[in-house]
Amino acid sequence: MNDQSKFIAGLLLGAAAGAALGYFLTTDKGKEIVDEIKSAAANAGEDVKEKVKQFESEIESAVEKGKKWANDFGKETDTSTTT
Repeated sequence: MNDQSKFIAGLLLGAAAGAALGYFLTTDKGKEIVDEIKSAAANAGEDVKEKVKQFESEIESAVEKGKKWANDFGKETDTSTTT
């Protein structure tokens, strides 16, 4: 099979697959599957947003603890060097 024949075969196969998929998506079952995918994608997006908010909160807490620790450590160092 030469390159031109392979190209035409691939083109026809792609067109057939596209037509079959297009037909399937217009059926009731296809529409139902599309709706389920949309719903799952929306839920996943909300889950990601919630995880990001949780992560931000944990980071802020860790930063505050670090600041407090550094401040306390600085006070201990200042006190021990002046006595």
